[in-house]
Amino acid sequence: MTDPQTHSHSAAPADLVFAGGPVLTMDAARSRATAVAVRGERIVAVGHDEVRELVGPRTEVVDLRGRALLPGFQDAHIHAVYGGVEMGECDLTGVVSLDDYRARIRAYADAHPEREWITGGGWSLESFEGGVPSRRVLDELVPDRPVFLLNRDHHGAWANTRALDLAGITADTPDPADGRIEREPDGTPGGMLQEGATGLVSRFVPEVSVEDRIAGLLRAQRRLHALGITGWQDAILGVFNGQPDVSDAYLAAARDGRLTARVNGSLWWDRSRGADQIPELTERRKSLAVGRLTARTVKIMQDGIAENQTAAMTVPYKDACGCSTGAAGLSFVDPEALKAYVTELDALDFQVHFHALGDRAVREALNAVEAARAANGWRDTRPHLAHLQVVHPDDLPRFRALGATANMQPLWACHEPQLDDLCTPFLGGELGGWQYPFGDLLRAGATLCAGSDWPVSSPNPIEGIHVAVNRVAPGAAGAYEPFLPGQSLDLTAALAAYTAGSAYVNFRDADTGAIRAGALADLALLDRDPYALPTEEIATTTVLGTWVSGERIHEV
Repeated sequence: MTDPQTHSHSAAPADLVFAGGPVLTMDAARSRATAVAVRGERIVAVGHDEVRELVGPRTEVVDLRGRALLPGFQDAHIHAVYGGVEMGECDLTGVVSLDDYRARIRAYADAHPEREWITGGGWSLESFEGGVPSRRVLDELVPDRPVFLLNRDHHGAWANTRALDLAGITADTPDPADGRIEREPDGTPGGMLQEGATGLVSRFVPEVSVEDRIAGLLRAQRRLHALGITGWQDAILGVFNGQPDVSDAYLAAARDGRLTARVNGSLWWDRSRGADQIPELTERRKSLAVGRLTARTVKIMQDGIAENQTAAMTVPYKDACGCSTGAAGLSFVDPEALKAYVTELDALDFQVHFHALGDRAVREALNAVEAARAANGWRDTRPHLAHLQVVHPDDLPRFRALGATANMQPLWACHEPQLDDLCTPFLGGELGGWQYPFGDLLRAGATLCAGSDWPVSSPNPIEGIHVAVNRVAPGAAGAYEPFLPGQSLDLTAALAAYTAGSAYVNFRDADTGAIRAGALADLALLDRDPYALPTEEIATTTVLGTWVSGERIHEV
């Protein structure tokens, strides 16, 4: 019997036909095909040899030659403009030794004598004892200009003495309510600023111009398209810890057509304010609906990160001796107030995108979703919780029960120094055993989506899929055992999270996230069939081509 999708449109010739290889449709049945036809911006047929009937004299035919075609990847939690801007600044990503940091900082400062401040980031906490660098290293390298370098996860920053002095930070400066100034024994600021304390310095950093933000967006878009990514949810549109709002870059690119990706923006919830900001968010949602850009989401950061013990846990962190510290992290938004805010946002058809890393923050976010469901009934608002480093077992079934999507950053779910040295020992056995429970979430019926949090970590979906399946970092097999291997996903579940799952969370599932007749032709061509590989080789897969609306936007 002929595949019913094949004849869902007229038999006029297609503009583009893919044939001769596995088509991973990621449709509801996870069916496979061997040919796809595209006319204009949409897929008109999915099937096998019969699709070749749509090849006409002007049809472009892509011979898959056994290589896999799949829906374009979508990233459900990314900071694309920040990542693109940082690519043009002092970039410390990809290395972890202090000598490499010294060399890059010195080279950047020497190459940019005109820069009033040396800015950038991407350094790793694991590179410094206790995850805390010193201002003195930067003072040696750049004594005459302020230096402000965000760490890899953007929850802290490394500053030199000049930057601290310009900001007026002294031994007498109190810690802000949502952060901490790391100090030397006599109370002098040591150069590391945690969480909200970064804003004490960042507000003095010259603002990145809108032109630089647009250039950063376009730089990021090229990189993401090269990784097969056709759409994403930007996790912060708004002023965050002194970093500028990037909405203007998206708006400019959406208006003039340079935004080729499909982007949904998460409007930043200012945690120093309350429900009074909701009318402003509603207006911003209207003004940012242009072309391929939407902004139908509000991002609420409920807690911090485990490395600096600001992630909100149900039990206190341990100290180096394994004793309770008595401190269980921070809830940035009062949990009762959170229920009211989320209920009001849900009633206005906003999606809420929670940063919830510790198990108490996860519970508080789920409680807020539960309150919204009780007050408003079930609305198609698709709330999702990102990061999910620690989830209490009691809360696993609540994702399905409440229709809350689990937004994974799979690349983090593996043994590496930051996790093994700065997280797990201070969580203790119970919390430590509940980390990144992707397998349990799937078995409990949760919808899974996936993202990278780039520039916090690599934006490459294939690397994330590799870790989701193996629970070992790419290239680390043999060096490390799998991390909590019972929480691994199979390849299909991991691929689905990066395609259909993220399309759902981005409100693009009606026409993207799966290869089916009538869907938009947002596609990625891999250099092989990942199902034909041993699982430990998934990360060796690369992307050869990317299409959005049937237009090739990347090719090797």
